[in-house]
Amino acid sequence: MNQILLQQTLPEVFAARDPLPSDIWQQDVIFSKGERHLIEAASGTGKSSLCSYLYGYRNDYRGIIRFDDTDIRSFSTADWVATRQRTLSILFQDLRIFPELTALENVQLKNRLTRYKTEEEILALFGALGITDKAHTPAGKISFGQQQRVAFIRSLCQPFDFILLDEPISHLDDENGQIMAEILLAEATTQNAGILVTSIGKNLPLDYTYIWKL
Repeated sequence: MNQILLQQTLPEVFAARDPLPSDIWQQDVIFSKGERHLIEAASGTGKSSLCSYLYGYRNDYRGIIRFDDTDIRSFSTADWVATRQRTLSILFQDLRIFPELTALENVQLKNRLTRYKTEEEILALFGALGITDKAHTPAGKISFGQQQRVAFIRSLCQPFDFILLDEPISHLDDENGQIMAEILLAEATTQNAGILVTSIGKNLPLDYTYIWKL
């Protein structure tokens, strides 16, 4: 996939409201592979909804979303499975971590499906992000910021043309945010992938190609 296109897209819940100024909603927008996009938003303006639309978890929107020339409303379940395994990765704001599994098991659960990274590569990411000592701890017993780093590592355990990160550093200090940004940029550069980051104030420190106001 080379492009994500939004054509006059708007969450259904906003349709009855007076239109708000936005660079995204009810606009024609193109996100291209290899670019880095920051989507800044106030709370309640639909940033998590946008990520869910792009990932195919929700379709309660007006307008059109296309992956290249294909309207994603036409995707079958099999199409979405293939897209999420090889084309599109995501770090959800709510992380979707299994609390009863260890931090490492949460990552391995995905990597067993994709076989994208070796265990040595995964453990190296744990080390770079300062959570090696948490690898074998149940995820429900580590802090939210540590869980964010686990979910981030999991999101890298697949090939992707685009990666979506919904408030990825909301509970991280500046040092760990910088480390995450460096790891993400290296991975995206290797894959020539596009990066879409949402934020309500604390921004992942990247040199963005475009900054949008949702």
